[in-house]
Amino acid sequence: MTSSLVFYSNSELLEGPVFDTKHNLLYFVSILEGLVYCYNPETKEVLSIKLDSPVGSLFLRGHKKVLAASKNGFFEINFNTLNAQFEFQIDIKNTVRFNDGITDTNGRIIVGTMGYPEVKTNLGQVFSYHNGNYKTIIENTTISNGLAFSLDNKYLYFIDTPTNKVARYAYNLENGTVTFDSYVIAFSGQSNPDGMCIDQNGMLWIAEWNGACVSKWNPENGEQLEVIKIPCTNVTSCCFDNHSNLYVTTAKSNSQNDQFGGGLFYIELNTFD
Repeated sequence: MTSSLVFYSNSELLEGPVFDTKHNLLYFVSILEGLVYCYNPETKEVLSIKLDSPVGSLFLRGHKKVLAASKNGFFEINFNTLNAQFEFQIDIKNTVRFNDGITDTNGRIIVGTMGYPEVKTNLGQVFSYHNGNYKTIIENTTISNGLAFSLDNKYLYFIDTPTNKVARYAYNLENGTVTFDSYVIAFSGQSNPDGMCIDQNGMLWIAEWNGACVSKWNPENGEQLEVIKIPCTNVTSCCFDNHSNLYVTTAKSNSQNDQFGGGLFYIELNTFD
């Protein structure tokens, strides 16, 4: 399986891909530029809206609508009108920004933070936001990254990148609280786990920073099942589309061979008509 370049605009750090299966649209961000993108796989149209601070993650709202978690607040982005409307803010330190996020089946927003402009140990945390209220559910994180729910919603998988591990938390869907269960995957090479998603069989797909790949893992036994190379050193995140194929975001690196770092790639795992 090979990856194909879908989009490139010389971005330093593409992240946060999320696919709207109902409307067949992909959304992603260029964090440091504060850009939110909407990509139509059928027409190849790319729309963008710029916010006034770094934006880490997106949450689906409706047709061509997402909620964006930026350092200066959460904004509803409407690609029908190309407008951005401030909605709310979670009180965070001036020295952090929002990074990866996800929603649970009850509509709660789960979103993590990390040091900005400088990464600092244990400065981040993971928040849960619902109906105007928010709380911290994981504390003392450094680079809060990949988030994924198990298929039965009993567990939340979470990556704090410098640990080089995937943690599993028991998740209470009624009140949105978590309890640490165990570490289920450990990285031992030169790469670091970044963003991730889960497939229809419960396997985790993890983007590897400094690893030039996306890897597939079984969280039940910690076994690595597959590695798919990407022609970029720093791979940041991934998500599935309607055909169970992968969109992958990347970032620039110092490698001379890294021609399209910061590009969006597509990996066809399954053939379809």
